[in-house]
Amino acid sequence: MSLQAEIMDAMKAAMKSKDTVSLEALRAVKSALLLAQTESGAKEEPSEEDEIKLLQKLVKQRKDSAAIYIEQGRQDLADPEIEQAAVIEKFLPAQLSEAEVEAAVNKIIAENGFSGMADMGKVMGMASKELAGRADGKTISNVVKKALNS
Repeated sequence: MSLQAEIMDAMKAAMKSKDTVSLEALRAVKSALLLAQTESGAKEEPSEEDEIKLLQKLVKQRKDSAAIYIEQGRQDLADPEIEQAAVIEKFLPAQLSEAEVEAAVNKIIAENGFSGMADMGKVMGMASKELAGRADGKTISNVVKKALNS
């Protein structure tokens, strides 16, 4: 089933259960998918990789907004953002744990003989490509820094 079909089914369920937070998040996903589809001018649907990147972007936006709201003492505005991020994350592939990301990064470093912070960009590029959709960039970056500094 395509992502758009899954989103539509989830929207119907959210409407029936009167779950406004989920409905708002799902509408945002649907809107972003439609924009991505018309933006490229292509008639075909975006690839699965593009859909994952789009979902990750939406989740990151909500988490960033929630962090700003919390920083400003507005928990009432942060809560819906966090809930929406959780709804959108359900459509992403299972995320790797930090230990799994660490193992993948250490493997990349060992196979290519990288050492020191000068190689951070190379390691990040390879790790981001290999772990695309299964780990966020911030986690990968933290693990790479830790691995190259030790």
